[in-house]
Amino acid sequence: MDLSKSTSGYVFTLGGDAVTRRSAKQTIIARSTMESEFVALEMVGSEVEWLKNFLANIPLGMKPTPSVSMHCDFQSAIAIAKNKSYNGKNRHIQLRHNSVKQLLKSGTISINYVKSEHNLADSLTIPLGRKLILETSRGMRLKPLVNKQVMEIQPL
Repeated sequence: MDLSKSTSGYVFTLGGDAVTRRSAKQTIIARSTMESEFVALEMVGSEVEWLKNFLANIPLGMKPTPSVSMHCDFQSAIAIAKNKSYNGKNRHIQLRHNSVKQLLKSGTISINYVKSEHNLADSLTIPLGRKLILETSRGMRLKPLVNKQVMEIQPL
């Protein structure tokens, strides 16, 4: 297990219900939190393109959204992604930046800030306390699989 690689994750919701989710180790060792966020944004952006094409072929009885709203809890990444000119100080993320910027420009995605405690994908990428696990599960409209009585441990 490579502890130096970050984990990316996403949860897609449709009508408030989780329809797909993923958590995966990044394929690179990011040099900064910023680079790690752009790796995640690029991964999610690619999935958005695939999902939009997939849903376009299914009659759902609703208009397709012009862009998919992505939530990110790292304000600096959002600011750089939305910046019209590229700052050469972070050359190692330039390709990912260009990919995300193209998705923004084409209207495929929009990126909005979400506080970490409301970020549904955090439950897939970092250890959370029980309270936040329950809150993110509710945010995805997930139901518990196990009855509380089954979880009780019987003494020997």
